[in-house]
Amino acid sequence: MLEASPLDDGWILRHPESPAGTLPAAVPGCVHTDLLAAGVIPDPFLGLNEREVEWVGRREWVYESELPAGPSGHEQTDLVFDGLDTAAEITLDGRLLGRVRNMHRSYRFDVTGLSGPLTVRFASAYAEAEAVRGKLGDRPAAYDEPYQYLRKMACSFGWDWGPTLVTAGIWRPVRLERWSTARIARVRPLVTVHQGVGVVELHVEVERTRVEAALTLEARVGDVRVRGAVEGTGGVVRVEVPQAELWWPRGYGEQPLYDVELTLHHGSAPLDVWRRRIGFRSVELDSSADAHGTGFTLVVNGERLFARGVNWIPDDVFPSRVTRERYRKRLRQAADAGVDLVRVWGGGIYESEDFYDACDESGLLVWQDFPFACAAYPEEQPLRGEVEAEARENVVRLMPHPSLVLWNGNNENLWGFRDWGWEERLGGDSWGEGYYLGVLPRVVAELDPTRPYTAGSPWSGSWRRHPNEAAHGTHHSWEVWNRVDYAEYRSEVPRFVAEFGWQAPPAYATLRRALPGEELAPDSPGMLHHQKAEDGNGKLERGLARHFAVPEGDFDRWHYLMQVNQARAVATGVEHWRAHWPVCAGTVVWQLNDCWPVTSWAAIDGDGREKPLYHELRRLYADRLLTLQERDGRLVLAAVNQAAERWSGTLSLRRMSVEGELLGAQGVELGVGARAVGEVPVPAELEPVGAKEFLVADAAGLRALHFPVPDREIPYPQPEFEVTAAPGSVTVTARTLVRDLLLQADRMEAGAWADRGLVTLLPGERVTIGVAGWQTPDAEAARAALYCQEPAR
Repeated sequence: MLEASPLDDGWILRHPESPAGTLPAAVPGCVHTDLLAAGVIPDPFLGLNEREVEWVGRREWVYESELPAGPSGHEQTDLVFDGLDTAAEITLDGRLLGRVRNMHRSYRFDVTGLSGPLTVRFASAYAEAEAVRGKLGDRPAAYDEPYQYLRKMACSFGWDWGPTLVTAGIWRPVRLERWSTARIARVRPLVTVHQGVGVVELHVEVERTRVEAALTLEARVGDVRVRGAVEGTGGVVRVEVPQAELWWPRGYGEQPLYDVELTLHHGSAPLDVWRRRIGFRSVELDSSADAHGTGFTLVVNGERLFARGVNWIPDDVFPSRVTRERYRKRLRQAADAGVDLVRVWGGGIYESEDFYDACDESGLLVWQDFPFACAAYPEEQPLRGEVEAEARENVVRLMPHPSLVLWNGNNENLWGFRDWGWEERLGGDSWGEGYYLGVLPRVVAELDPTRPYTAGSPWSGSWRRHPNEAAHGTHHSWEVWNRVDYAEYRSEVPRFVAEFGWQAPPAYATLRRALPGEELAPDSPGMLHHQKAEDGNGKLERGLARHFAVPEGDFDRWHYLMQVNQARAVATGVEHWRAHWPVCAGTVVWQLNDCWPVTSWAAIDGDGREKPLYHELRRLYADRLLTLQERDGRLVLAAVNQAAERWSGTLSLRRMSVEGELLGAQGVELGVGARAVGEVPVPAELEPVGAKEFLVADAAGLRALHFPVPDREIPYPQPEFEVTAAPGSVTVTARTLVRDLLLQADRMEAGAWADRGLVTLLPGERVTIGVAGWQTPDAEAARAALYCQEPAR
């Protein structure tokens, strides 16, 4: 039977600046985390320390260990690296085992009968990238870093939300595998459903030490067992599961998972076992033409979905630090916010088994980008062979996971070629089109025809149209944020909005930890260093000024309003686009998470704290949503019902003044079919007029508000409210209109957490906010941490 032994212990890192010349090395890990643990470098997430560690990515590093002599009794011993970051030479007792240059692949070396010093020498990623650039020629990119010249996580070279911390190291597990006769080399599980019968076709490849040995396969799926033969180096076993329970996205049904076990036998002796979990479901991408253009609708088990999505970046710039528990926590936060689709963005990695296991269990659909982002990628060797090899490995590796529903060729590269001046600069040189429209769709079609593939995001489906045309395929909406106000989201109805978003600073306690001792101000040194977007603060302030009076010299007020504006911006887009289902079939907010403490588009900051945007997503992505929208100059109430049941009830409409006076009211019967949107025209006499009036719509515990003018023009009253505190909660009772009330629990205690974000109270209304991690409840401390809209000063 194959025996696997971890080789994670006993590694050292050669570092000349250490008195002993070496440091202990954690495997899996990377050079930065080893240096940090040894106190050689400061924490690059704090203050301006990122600049102090820039040298780490520009030199060679050597990992060393000792490979023990193996026990007798096995015919072959393999040294297996699940991930090496990135360009490395591996030697054993002075003998070259191999040279590698791809972070996204695993590697296997035959070390039968060998032992002694094991060395992994990493070249600087910069040196490797520049050597490839020198061979293949310059290519344009969105950033002045050479990330497109090697197969490595692009965002380790920095991004408009991330630090430049160029890593090296053994970033995934390493082990020895000892085996005899044969082992299972690869399994491709094709999982389908036919008239209620779940079908698993296991396409098996084996590696042999004895060609003449007769081999058999035994597969088990749930309680069903099937045997098959191995012919040469392969075989296929087909297992049928009657009355298979379907796996559904969260909100549409349950997520039953079936254990699959495949055993390779020689006679009656088991040689190797492969185990995974699968789920039975069908998935299609409807990209057919219609009266509105070209659709982009995911269909799971025959059910057409409005995708409530978020973009996912690596949860740490050092991915080896992201544990199974951390993945589960972050993805649980996504599910709790109503998210049902997570897009793994192309400047990161092919995500881990821990990530996909969590998505399988929680019903989160996954859209996985191939790792290409915002650059022209050469298509010549040595890159071309690496691209196909990594694609083949990862398509097969991720096939068992029912959560994976879409492969995407790249992030913004087709758009960049057309709009960012690349076409002229390239002058006919290769730039990646052959990957996105050739290699990658061929690999997916050959290896995993059960899943759809799209060439890029954005992509209109054809060069006959602009790549980012809203009426066709996927769309990235970045004119908003970069140039125009978020009200412009309402000017179009894309078929699928795969990226859009608005920035805000992280939570106050996150800033305090990341910028110790700094007097916080929007333009203080640490705040500017932890703002990576081009003209980021300028865009923040211009965007705020369109809606609010920009506070001068009041950081706390600035911080609060920026977080409010982020939530408002995203709400403007999501409400508008959800109200246009089924023409628009999805929104994927940029972004769920951060990889360090930074001002960014994230809903959850780099310390894992939830911004007000996160709680707003819980409202926006709920099965049922009320929103007041303008249609042809008139107000309508759009009732979005993504639930499986019809929505019936009474809708209350109230025209109010900011002083609390009721100016008009009417009840309307509401009836909306399942998975549908209903519209109720607002009677003309209830439409608010001028800066002092607004409209309130209530139904089934949900609320929508419409103020006809920007906040800076609204004569808000001085907010008056009462506050009480008890263990686990803070209760606020309003005496006046209190708009955008926010309890920043981390201002009371760094570990405190509130269970809701922005809330608007009418006079006499009350809200109780759950608070965890607050050791000494105190009403005055709670009042000091409460923020809301105030009269113009």
